Amino acid sequence: MATKDISFPKRAGRASRQAHVDFPEGTFEREIGREGFFGPATQMYHTHPPTGWVSWSGPLRPHCFDLNRMADGGSCYWDNPTILHNNSVGVRRWVTSGKMDHLVRNGDGDELLFMHEGSGSLFCDYGHLEYEAGDYIIIPRSTMWRIEAREKTTILGIECTNGNYKLPDRGMIGNQAQFDMGVLDTPEMDEAFIAQQDENEWNVRIKHRNQVSTIVYPFNPLDAVGWQGDLVPIRLNVRDIRPINSHRYHLPPSAHTTWVGNRFVICTFVPRPFETDADALKVPFFHNNDDYDEVLFYHSGNFFSRDNIDTGMMTWHPCGFTHGPHPKALQNMFKAKNPMSDEVAVMLDTRDPLEAGEAALDVELQDYTDSWRTSDGPVTAPKIPKPDAE
Repeated sequence: MATKDISFPKRAGRASRQAHVDFPEGTFEREIGREGFFGPATQMYHTHPPTGWVSWSGPLRPHCFDLNRMADGGSCYWDNPTILHNNSVGVRRWVTSGKMDHLVRNGDGDELLFMHEGSGSLFCDYGHLEYEAGDYIIIPRSTMWRIEAREKTTILGIECTNGNYKLPDRGMIGNQAQFDMGVLDTPEMDEAFIAQQDENEWNVRIKHRNQVSTIVYPFNPLDAVGWQGDLVPIRLNVRDIRPINSHRYHLPPSAHTTWVGNRFVICTFVPRPFETDADALKVPFFHNNDDYDEVLFYHSGNFFSRDNIDTGMMTWHPCGFTHGPHPKALQNMFKAKNPMSDEVAVMLDTRDPLEAGEAALDVELQDYTDSWRTSDGPVTAPKIPKPDAE
């Protein structure tokens, strides 16, 4: 039987006619939404910040992990424990230097490597691919690969378990929006790839159902001489992402979706102009993302909606409570300090609840839940500046 959401617009009390624009004076906006900004939504207007709590108890709470404090892990990608995971996705961090002396292969799903720091070469079945900071590299399931790092490399890995990475439907904005398919790079069977082929003994460490098995070859199995087809690893650097902008309306995070996995999406926040309309919101709106867990990895820049967050940190907001900008950011709700944002961050939104691994809990900032508190008393909503105001 076909179904549809119960959805029809209504209004009560003092409310804006347009979401994220021209709030009733002295109010803060909170969005209650379904399906990660893709479903029905309502904007509530409150006289106090929806995150202005003074105490918190119970297992549900926001988390912040300083991944810079994690142990670097072993020489093998699989030696690194998962930070967050569910049946559809697994997140791990790996720091590596030098040359891998073995190959790895994921039999559980596609692997996405986000290169947070470093540069070097990736060798795989398909050939040789250079990498640098800010690269996304998507490796199809069961592809053999290894890394030769020219400098210390930090990787955020996101596994699409029992699924494969796809592109979002770009609809009426067209196939060249966000990034043109022409900027995607693929491995080459170049001189570097041929030079790494040898007749020495090589191990291939295969992860299947979260267990690792090892196959020993008396030669380097990356010995292909050619390939043709449309299943291939791809590379995309964040500088080639051209964000969708609206100078009169603050777009939801879903507008910045880069990859779609199995019951999750990955969005990329890159530098963009702030909204120019005086009455348009300039910071992320408070929201109840009540169907998705939300994870943010902070790659570089100034994270304008967060206080005391540095590069290499990660926040995790499980579904079920309101979250949004920190108190200091609220003073810039309608008047940004700079004409553009300068942050680069990777967001993971999962349809199913995540679980935190012990490695993440060991580097959790325990006072993060209280970071929305303000010692100056209740926060009042800033006035919307008039167009002719100084």
